[in-house]
Amino acid sequence: MTIISMQHLSTPLMLPIMISALLFSAPACSNQTAVNTHEDLTDYREGQASASESLASTEKPTFITKKTATFDEPWAMTALPTVNNEPPKLLVTQKTGELFIVDTATGVKTSVNGVPKVAYGGQGGLGDIILAPDFATSNNIYISYVEAGTGSDSNKFGAKVIKATLTGLDTDAPRLQAITPIWEQTPKLKGQGHYSHRLLFSPDGKYLYISSGERQEKTPAQDMSVNLGKIIRLHPDGSVPADNPFAQNGSDIATQFWTIGHRNILGMAFDDKGRLWAHEMGPRGGDEFNLIEKGNNYGWPVVSNGRNYSGTDIPDHDTRPDFVAPKISWTPVISPSSMSIYQTGKYNDFPAWQGNALISGLSSKALIVVKFADNNGAAERYRYDMGERIRSVLTVDGQVWLLEDGDKGRLLQLLPR
Repeated sequence: MTIISMQHLSTPLMLPIMISALLFSAPACSNQTAVNTHEDLTDYREGQASASESLASTEKPTFITKKTATFDEPWAMTALPTVNNEPPKLLVTQKTGELFIVDTATGVKTSVNGVPKVAYGGQGGLGDIILAPDFATSNNIYISYVEAGTGSDSNKFGAKVIKATLTGLDTDAPRLQAITPIWEQTPKLKGQGHYSHRLLFSPDGKYLYISSGERQEKTPAQDMSVNLGKIIRLHPDGSVPADNPFAQNGSDIATQFWTIGHRNILGMAFDDKGRLWAHEMGPRGGDEFNLIEKGNNYGWPVVSNGRNYSGTDIPDHDTRPDFVAPKISWTPVISPSSMSIYQTGKYNDFPAWQGNALISGLSSKALIVVKFADNNGAAERYRYDMGERIRSVLTVDGQVWLLEDGDKGRLLQLLPR
């Protein structure tokens, strides 16, 4: 296997990206100080993400990158509606609590006022951002962030989701107004990991999906009395749909749940067939790519294709067919951090990726392209060595944008060559 290194050029120049197909070993947590997974992985199974699949095609598209702006600990991005065929403007969150509107034509960043106070630290802070389905008329957006507890919850934390109106878009002082709470993790816990808090609307705009991590506590994922370790499904106003699968469970909080048994979901997306997919960070090995279907239990922490950080074994998925197994399992891990489905639009920069999932990788420092199958299967198709931890990937009208992780993280546009 050949590794092609990246050469960092000066800012005004574009950076050539040479392709590689390296399988990376690194920790599954987004915390850069997490346990190294290079050791004791030789007996892990690689599931459907075998080397033969990920290296099957040698004719993958190549690209160069164009730097647009830089950020300090960016976490998520989404695109505002395009106006008069102009280059897109992006909303970008920084984990430290800042929200920016970015003009991709000029790289100019405009700070948005009125963002709620966030509990920054560890994996926590300002999180995801998406547009409301009716944004064109309402200017409403949805934001997730980590909130510190008070009183008996002092020194405890949990994710929260709000709806807000984004005003002053055409001014130099945009602001969030009419902030409305939508949902929060219950209970708040000590520690600052595995919030997940990824947001996604269904294609018809009727339902809001929220990934809720198990806060590094494992057992909440199977506990029907707490909303941790679950995928949540709500109406846009935060009310619970009557057809949610656990509505008759007897627990009011369980009525929120769409699926259970999750560890740390940082990417969710609907494909062009309307199927919901999510990727999930495993422990020491065993990152997952799952088809999310109503009422399913995905097994964490009872089963996993990885091991505990201590090195002790966890039964594999094939030992418990009552739990839903992943369509792809990655060992060594890729540390998936976000996902976007590529669709052509005004631009068609990467026609070979049409309908594929693009996944950003942290420890793998990679962009991973996954293809779907009609039989509800999936397989890794391409992998690109980006040379830096990639926090977010976004496809906009046939173009692709990446956010690097950490301090001085660059917003990059991928340009085909």
